[in-house]
Amino acid sequence: MPRDRRLLWVWLALPVLLVGVAGAGWWLFSGAERAAAAPPTAPPPAVGVQPAVLRGVNQSFEFVGRVKAIDIVEVRARVEGFLEKVLFREGQTVKTGELLYGIEKAQYQAQVDQAKANLAVAEAELVNARLEYGRNVELNRRQFSPQSVVDQNRAAVDTAAGHVAQFKAALTQAEINLGYTDIRSPIDGRIGRTAYTMGNLVGPSSGVLATIVSIDPTYVLFPVSVRDLETIREARRREGGLAKIEIRLRLSNGQEYPEAGRWDLTDPQVDPQTDSLIMRAVVPNPDGTLIDGQFVTAIIRERQQEQRLVVPQAALQVDQTGYYVLVVDGQHKVVQRRVRTGANIGTDVLVESGLAAGDNVIVDGIQKVRPGQLVQEAMLTPPASASGEGR
Repeated sequence: MPRDRRLLWVWLALPVLLVGVAGAGWWLFSGAERAAAAPPTAPPPAVGVQPAVLRGVNQSFEFVGRVKAIDIVEVRARVEGFLEKVLFREGQTVKTGELLYGIEKAQYQAQVDQAKANLAVAEAELVNARLEYGRNVELNRRQFSPQSVVDQNRAAVDTAAGHVAQFKAALTQAEINLGYTDIRSPIDGRIGRTAYTMGNLVGPSSGVLATIVSIDPTYVLFPVSVRDLETIREARRREGGLAKIEIRLRLSNGQEYPEAGRWDLTDPQVDPQTDSLIMRAVVPNPDGTLIDGQFVTAIIRERQQEQRLVVPQAALQVDQTGYYVLVVDGQHKVVQRRVRTGANIGTDVLVESGLAAGDNVIVDGIQKVRPGQLVQEAMLTPPASASGEGR
C-alpha cells in the first residue's frame, strides 16, 4: 500500500482509538471509585438470650373480687318519740346489745302502768266470779239455787278470765313498746353516721337511723369461669379433695393480705352471658382492713408444685394476633414462636404452649432484629430464682 494511503488510514482511525481509550479509562476509574465507596459487610447484630426452663411452681388463678359484709343492719325506730340519747360515736365499733339511742320513756311507762292496773282489776273480778260460781254450785246441789244462776255465774267466770288474758296481752305489748325506746345494736360491727341527733322526733316512718356493718369475718365474692372452675376442681382432686380451697387476697396497693380465706360457697347457677358463676370465700378480718364494697384480687394457688415451662417476661411480645417470643435456632437465625401464656411468677411467665425446654428466647436486643435474620447470640445469666408461686 502506498505510504500516503497508510497515513490517511491512520489519521482517520486516530479519533476512534482515542475515544476507546478514554471510555476504558473512565470505566476503570468509576469501577475503582465504586469499589472504594462500597462499605464493608456489617456483622450480624448481637442479642442476649436465655433458655426456656422447667421450674417447680404452684399454679394460681386470679379473679377480681369484691368484699361484702356478712351482716348489714339498718337501725330503725319501732316506736315514736323524741330522741333523748345518742350514745355512740359515728364510725366506732359496737357490740351486740350495746345501747345506741334512747327515746323518751314517759308515755310508754304510763301505758305499762295502765296495763298493770287493768290487769289487777281483771284478776280481782275473776277471783270474785269464781267465788260466786262456787257458792251457787253448792246451793244448786242443795236445791236452794236454780241452774240458770249457776250458768250465769259460770259465764261470768269465763268472761273475767277473758278480761285477764286481754289485759295480760295489753301489758305485754306496753312493755315491748317501752323496751323499744332503748335502741340497741343487734350485731357486732362498725356503725356509720346517724341520721338524727338528740331532740328530734323519730318513729317507724323516720327511715334508717344508722347502719351497722359486720367486720370479722367477711365475705369476698368473685366470678369464676366454668373452665377455670373445672381446672381448680381437678387440682383439688389431685391434692386429695378433702381440704377446703384456700383463698389469698391482694389489695389494691399490690400488697398481699396476711389472712387466708376459705372457699365457702359456689353459686348453683351459671350466668349464660359470661359462662361464669359467683364464688364466695370467708376471710378473717380482725383488724377491719377489708371494707364492705372494696375491690380485691382473689388468688387460688395449688398446694403442690409441678414442673412447668417458664421464660423471662422481658422475652414476651404482643401484637394484634396475640403473644409471641423470638427464638434463636441452631443456625443462629431468629424465629418467631406464638405462645399461650399462664400466670406470672416473679419476673418470669408460665408458657403453656408454643415453646420447648431449652429454646433460647431473646430477652435483650429484641428491637434490633426480625424473624429470619442472622444474629450473634450471647447467653445471659438468669436473675436469682423468684418465688415458685404463680400469680
